[in-house]
Amino acid sequence: MPSSSIFSNPYYNQTFVGFILEFFQRLGALFTGQLTIEQLASDEIQVFILMGVAISSALVGSFLVLRRMTMLANSLSHTILMGIVLAYFFTSGQVEQGSIPPMQAMLIAALITGFLTTFLTEFLTKVGRLQEDASTGLVFTTLFALGVILVTILTRDAHIGTEAVMGNVDALHYKDLFWVYFIVVLNGVLMTLFFKEFQLTTFDPGLAKAMGFSPFFFNYLLMAQVSATTITSFRAVGVLLVLAFMTAPPLAARLLTHRLVSLLGWAMGLGAICSLVGVALTRHLLTVYGIALSTSGVVVCTLLVCYLLVLCFAPGRGLISLRGRT
Repeated sequence: MPSSSIFSNPYYNQTFVGFILEFFQRLGALFTGQLTIEQLASDEIQVFILMGVAISSALVGSFLVLRRMTMLANSLSHTILMGIVLAYFFTSGQVEQGSIPPMQAMLIAALITGFLTTFLTEFLTKVGRLQEDASTGLVFTTLFALGVILVTILTRDAHIGTEAVMGNVDALHYKDLFWVYFIVVLNGVLMTLFFKEFQLTTFDPGLAKAMGFSPFFFNYLLMAQVSATTITSFRAVGVLLVLAFMTAPPLAARLLTHRLVSLLGWAMGLGAICSLVGVALTRHLLTVYGIALSTSGVVVCTLLVCYLLVLCFAPGRGLISLRGRT
């Protein structure tokens, strides 16, 4: 017989439409003070955290796409596994078995690994005279392999393999909201303060250098933001699936606008909407068909469907519009 805790979840046995209606009703209650953060249901925590991941990823991902650096981001998403494992190892005496290390340790490890990945990639490209894609592939496969080896040696009882790949949204707690939205605010502040510099170093690095802005510095700053965003997304979507949050919304947004500010807005909005739709769809499939699917996996598939829809129907630049002109 189901426990009473199941029925305390307002989304239990809800279909897609019912989920959306219930979510916005409770969202209104949250904003008016009738509901506290501590009273949020598990599904709502998942939505808010995935929305935060989507917004933060869209901010950094838009510049990754425009700079054609998504392969380096893919490299980072793999090599950060080594940083996570090292964080587990060096804080093993401070956390209980089965718990994750302090987020401060995770962020430091991610930043170190991110800088190491970026440095080695640029070193092999400029000094070793390898093609950029070749050096990226060599670095990320090597560091990822080291991460896998460290997982098997140092964290045999931590069971982080699956969580590193696709996260575990069912284990999220309202306290996880802090770090996710801390990085959202941090990325937002940095993008606002250095918007002109990011824009100039993205579209015309030669002019930026002539004006005294270092493309090298802003490349590393962006990689630091990617590393921080990836590590705070670890529990929700894993360090691999987060790449979809960084690429799919910006790619879709590029088909909808030519302006950078609008592109950032569209990317954040599409990512947030897909997060809500993905969680609602996961609950719908469980309610109607009894199929329990990975929420993060469903959200990523939703992002792909969103991009394909925009690719087909975007005004002026979609496949249907382009075909109509011929």
